[in-house]
Amino acid sequence: MTTLTQRGTARPATGLMKAVVVHGPGDLRIDERDRPVPGPGEVLLALEWGGICGSDIAYWKKGASGTASLAHPLVLGHEVAGRIAAFGDAVTGLREGQAVTVHPAQLVGDGVLPERIAGRTNLHPYVRYFGSAAFEPHTDGGFSEYRTVPAPQIRPLPDGVDTQQGALAEPLAVALHAVGRVPELRGRTVLVNGCGPIGSLVAAAARYRGAGRVVAADLASSSLAVARAMGADETRDLSGGDGLPEEMDVVFEASGAPAALGPVLRATAPGGTLVQVGNLPGTAAPAVLGDLVTREITWIGSYRFVDEIDDALRALADGLDVTPLITHRFPLDRAEEALAVAADPDSGSSKVMLRLTGEA
Repeated sequence: MTTLTQRGTARPATGLMKAVVVHGPGDLRIDERDRPVPGPGEVLLALEWGGICGSDIAYWKKGASGTASLAHPLVLGHEVAGRIAAFGDAVTGLREGQAVTVHPAQLVGDGVLPERIAGRTNLHPYVRYFGSAAFEPHTDGGFSEYRTVPAPQIRPLPDGVDTQQGALAEPLAVALHAVGRVPELRGRTVLVNGCGPIGSLVAAAARYRGAGRVVAADLASSSLAVARAMGADETRDLSGGDGLPEEMDVVFEASGAPAALGPVLRATAPGGTLVQVGNLPGTAAPAVLGDLVTREITWIGSYRFVDEIDDALRALADGLDVTPLITHRFPLDRAEEALAVAADPDSGSSKVMLRLTGEA
């Protein structure tokens, strides 16, 4: 493989490609689209793996995710990895065939932030994100055989990290950002409430950052099994009558369920920290919050990530194993079935992967 020069010379073959496109609520299609051609400063990726996220499911089932609603068809997917197939002019430091993942966020405008949040680009009010309908036109995601990406969003995978693991660098970055919202975890007791893919990754990230004891709680035994495999020392099956532990130094609430707020505040030790990782609804919901005051709990939010995708790749290279998270694999042509499995609470799924090219 050769290093890319200042002026790109490799050009992609023309033709068609397949893409996973949501056209409206419940209307998912495998469309044929023109294979894109990279412009100046862009890289063409031949994508290999994609991980299904809750926002992908929301667009498929409801035609909306949060406040973003579909106005026209959208290619799903923001957890992706593949190999460099071609490049446009003025791309340097990368190689054809190189295994890479993608930082899916691109700031819109000058990127200037108020001093109080300087550097926290995840809080910029205008961000284009892979597979998002927040802007018009929408920002297509990466559940397709090929996609062009601005070179600054490319992240090469370290040696020993394959593209299936690389596709999970994005959700691992979300978990590492959440863990990083607490200045020091080393030796502290940690509770993770809600052990979907992000919660299980938070358990792994807390262990990676030196937490002393990690307890994971969920309603589903299958999710608890994944959390245990990802590094939790102890699990609590809330559907089986287990209660949350008490006096936990740090609690990560990853379920996003308003009904969980009272119990997780009660589980947090006086003077402890509660990190809200799961997205709470944008509508009014009852919650018992008295312990927030009487225990002087620090309650902080965690949203996406800044550049922790680089930390995620270092963690993967250090041996943090994300493969226990993967429960199902489907080829691109079976994307709707894959989404249905990911959305079904009785399927026993955690992270459902799409093989975007080749065999699943």
